[in-house]
Amino acid sequence: MPTIVVHVMPKPEILDPQGKAVGAALPRLGFDGFASVRQGKRFELAVDGDVTDELLAQARDAASTMLSNPVIEDVVAVEVVD
Repeated sequence: MPTIVVHVMPKPEILDPQGKAVGAALPRLGFDGFASVRQGKRFELAVDGDVTDELLAQARDAASTMLSNPVIEDVVAVEVVD
């Protein structure tokens, strides 16, 4: 069953307190070398049947209107995984 995966991230100018908290915790847990962390969202849309161009367009529309808040978030990827 194919899946359409949508990745959403906060816009660069938006503060990311969750990402900051994770970024601060990494060195305390022994994970060094990371300059910063941004936390986003991932949606997996399971598809019945084949992924058509029309269905992919619907997923992109849903991503930009419902799965993300366009004021503070960017849809960074909409991809099909099998």
